[in-house]
Formats: sequence, structure tokens, C-alpha cells
Amino acid sequence: MRRGSGQGRVLVTGLGAVTPLGGNVPSTWAGMLSGASGVTAISGDWARDLPVRIAAPAAIDPASVIGRVQARRMDRCEQFAVAAAREAWSDAGSPGVDPFRLGVAVTSGIGGLRSVLSAHDALREKGWSRISPFTVPMMMPNGAAGWISMELGARAGAHALVSACASGTETIGYGIDMIRSGRADVVVAGGTEAVITRLAVAGFAVMRALSTRNGQPEKASRPFDKGRDGFVLGEGAGIVVLESEAHAVARGARVYAVAAGAGYSADAYHLSRGLPDGAGIRHAITSALADAGVTARQVVHVNAHATSTTEGDPLEAAGIAAALGGADGVVVTSTKSVTGHLLGGAGAVEAVAAVKAVAERTAPPTANLEDLDESVTLDIADRPRALDPRGDGPAAVLSNSFGFGGGNAATVWCEYDSAGTEAPRRA
Repeated sequence: MRRGSGQGRVLVTGLGAVTPLGGNVPSTWAGMLSGASGVTAISGDWARDLPVRIAAPAAIDPASVIGRVQARRMDRCEQFAVAAAREAWSDAGSPGVDPFRLGVAVTSGIGGLRSVLSAHDALREKGWSRISPFTVPMMMPNGAAGWISMELGARAGAHALVSACASGTETIGYGIDMIRSGRADVVVAGGTEAVITRLAVAGFAVMRALSTRNGQPEKASRPFDKGRDGFVLGEGAGIVVLESEAHAVARGARVYAVAAGAGYSADAYHLSRGLPDGAGIRHAITSALADAGVTARQVVHVNAHATSTTEGDPLEAAGIAAALGGADGVVVTSTKSVTGHLLGGAGAVEAVAAVKAVAERTAPPTANLEDLDESVTLDIADRPRALDPRGDGPAAVLSNSFGFGGGNAATVWCEYDSAGTEAPRRA
């Protein structure tokens, strides 16, 4: 019996996103389906002498959404999160809920790096009194959760689990558990990141983690392809509104999917490399399936973590195949091929993509897949693909995230109907 099953199902009733593909969910999803890349050349002089001069900046200025006065009090990652949360909350119908039954679980893998660097420059050049009084709140990885909780009046808790690139997925899993445990009826959950800076690009470049395909930015992120040479740093945020089934049904909410479960593991092996045998990946996936009460046969699609690194992609591919018993009939995608890698925001944006895939029964393609790595035995989508149930029970979509420090996390999203089986099977 999965954790919290006695509390009823957790549903997704709202979605929000700000990404390199667009300033909202419709434009982001359209970009994913079309395979349009959000990766561009870095325009600032600060990257001129760096070996990496490409990135995937957000498609909009978040200050244009939240207002410039409020934006000056926030780090850019907090701005993205608030903008995405506003969209998700509106999309959910701005549900009426007791403030002490409304929670927030939104995180960042790194926090306000841009604000740290800006404050350091001001301190050095102008003195201590010239830095912003919001400097410390701008630095905090839980700053976005705090801002969103204040905006919505959410008093059941404002949480942020930080585990590098797995942060968004882990924090959404925490949001699911908040509802299952009875702590909340509605939780706004997700992740955000905004660290396209000289320091971050240099730091990842010296690790040889980033693509150096500077002459072809749109071709640089190429998960599972033989020609991959590293990931592309992106920025943005993804938010889902999670709601107990009882609360959602009582107010007549529109439902996208069931937030069916989450699973976790730690490699306990290396700070930036996964276990060579993929045991951590397998455990996170199988734990998520068990938590969701879903069999491997029900999984029709995987939104893979696949960042376009030489070591990481084949390791994940082998882990997926092992966890799903070969993964025959499972369509696998890496949306990082068009968004780049949003670090702590990646799992949250990919959760939005997974929910859209469930709701529309469509898997987006993996862009730039020209020559599949021979070690990858999965069915990697190179075009939009229809998703059909392939086993008993509702169709399920898996979303994976793995982070520096050895953290692995996976979430499971299922189709929904009001009868109590998440969705009817198609003939």
C-alpha cells in the first residue's frame, strides 16, 4: 500500500511556467512539441573570454509580469517563481481555501546567485550601506517559497528542499506528501533557477560539464546523441498546483492529472557522478512506481533527466530500462534538448511537461537527435508521439531528476477520471 493512500488521490489542477521557450505554459508546451530551441549565444561581453558562450535565457523578463517595484526586492529566480505561480494559481481557478490548509513547496537548487554577485560588487565598490536591504532574502533558496506564500496567504507551510538539480522534483514530492498527510488541501509546488552568470558558466565549464558548441547554439543540447558534449545552462521556473481530490471535486475543479507518487535515493558515491551500476537511478524509479501504486507496464512515457552529458545519458538510459523491465513500448524524451538545463527548476518544468503529456496523451520530441548513441536501447522520440495505455490500469508518465551530491528523484503522473480509476482506457 502506497504512502498516504488513505488520504485519497492528489490531483493537478493548475500549471505555470516561465522558460526559454515562452513566458507561460501554452507557449512552452508549443515550443516543446515543435522542437524549437531556446538556446542562444550569450550577448554580454562577460562571456567573451570563456570557452562556453551559449545559454538558454528565459523568453520574457519576469519583471514585466510581476511589476518592476516588486521585482527590485527579489532575485531573478524568485521573480520567475512568482510569475509562474501566478499563472498556475489563475489556471487552477484561484481556489478558495483556508489559509492554514494552503501550502507552498517551491525551491531553487542554488538560490540567488545573481544577487550575491551584485551585492558583492556594490560592497566592494560603494561600501556596505549601498547594498540592497533585501540582499539576504534574495540569496535564500527558500526565498521563492516565502514570496509565493505571502502573495497567496498560504500558512500551512512554505518549504524548499535543496538537492541541486533534483531540487524541483524532490520539492514537488514533498508537496504531494503535505496533502497525503493531511497537512494541506492545496499546495503550490515547483522549482526555479536563474544563474546564467560569468561565475556559474565558468564553474560548470571548468568541470567540462557544458557544451562548447558555440557556433551552433540551437544544436548544442543533444541528449542521447553520439555528438553530445555537455549541457546548456538555462533559467526559468515551473509550478504545479496540487490539490486533494476531495477539495478539487467539492469546488468542481478542472483536473489535468493525478500526482500519483514520488521516489528518492542517494548514490552515496561521488558529488558529481552517478553510481556506475545505476543502482540509485533504478531505486528512485521503482520507489516512485511503488509509491504511486503503478506497475512498470502502465508507464507509457518518460521525461528523462538526460542533460546531454557523455556519461549521464547512457547511465540513465540503462537505469530506465532496468527499472521498467526493458521499457519496450515506452516513449522517452528529454525536453532539455530545447530548454537547456534549468538546474533546480528543471524537474519542475519537466513535471509541467509530464502533466501536459498525460493530459494530451502526447510525448514531445527530443531535438537534435541525429545519431543515437548505440548504448541507448530506449525508444527516444524524435517527433511528437501519441501515447496509448499499454497495460492494465491508467497510463502513467515518469519524470526523472538527478543532482550533484548524489540525489535521485522521480515522480509519477497518471490520467484521471472521477470514477476512481485515474483514467478510462482507450479501445
